[in-house]
Amino acid sequence: MSKNAAKGGHGAHGGHGGRRAKKHEEEEHENHERWLVSYADMLTLLFALFVVLYSMSQVDITKFTAFSEGLQEGFGTPVTILNDGAAIDAPTDTNTPLMPVQVAEDASIDGTAQTEAEKAAAEAAAAQEAKQTAAEAQAAYDQLAAAREALEAALAGAGQSGAAQFVIDERGLVVHVVSDPVLFAPESAVLLPRGATVLDALAPTIATLPNLLRVEGHANSLPVTAGGPWPSNWELSAIRATTVLRHLSESDGIPDDRMSAAGYGSTHPLVPDSDPSYVTVNRRVDVVVLSTASADANALLPGLEAAAQADTTTTTTGTGTTTGTAGTTDSEGGHP
Repeated sequence: MSKNAAKGGHGAHGGHGGRRAKKHEEEEHENHERWLVSYADMLTLLFALFVVLYSMSQVDITKFTAFSEGLQEGFGTPVTILNDGAAIDAPTDTNTPLMPVQVAEDASIDGTAQTEAEKAAAEAAAAQEAKQTAAEAQAAYDQLAAAREALEAALAGAGQSGAAQFVIDERGLVVHVVSDPVLFAPESAVLLPRGATVLDALAPTIATLPNLLRVEGHANSLPVTAGGPWPSNWELSAIRATTVLRHLSESDGIPDDRMSAAGYGSTHPLVPDSDPSYVTVNRRVDVVVLSTASADANALLPGLEAAAQADTTTTTTGTGTTTGTAGTTDSEGGHP
């Protein structure tokens, strides 16, 4: 028994010893040059970045215009070039294409100073633009001057010469009509018969013009009568303006969408209070035939008017004389 047991124990030991020993695994050597791969990728990306930046600094206006139009069609938003915090608008459907001279004039994309050629081109472009603006202003002035002549002839034909004074300023053709005795009685917004006659004489010519109209009510600096129908000259001037507008619309057939009205109280006087005629001159209604030209061209209209009317002043009123200012009460309605 003990022999067999010993044999069995030996066999068991032999079976255990017959197992294959685990192979020893060798450690891999660490690659200390793996950073070169990341470094090379970074250099490649930096190179690509600077190539893109360089290409962006050389603006091809034609391609940029086509690109911006495509973006606008796709996203419906305007595109701009940013340069040191300044934005240069890309062209839209409502303005002219962005020219290289405009880019050089607005900002230097690559951060360098303008060359002599660029400066000369910018000056030439500015001179051309000024010439176009002057031509536009002259065309607008000629149109408004022709309208003035037609309106003066219409008043003369109706026997109302002198009922209105005409002047061309940066807004367009301004028809100054004194409130009394032509349009309204003192502290009243009811249109007088003579006022209706004057407006009816002006309306046919105004209706043929392509211009929009703005009817402006004005008052002098004297307050309205305390306890009267009007809290202040603001309300009186505004109601008088809308009264004239409604007559032009309802009685003379001028379309509503061509007109607007505004009341300015005493904030836009034609003459200062030191002028003896300020009481009657500043109390008026203006029918403004708005210019159709651009803002830059409109800014030139007063100069053209001054040149054409060198012997007159732009503050002359419709009646040309003022009487009855003595012995009146200090209120808007108390003056003749």
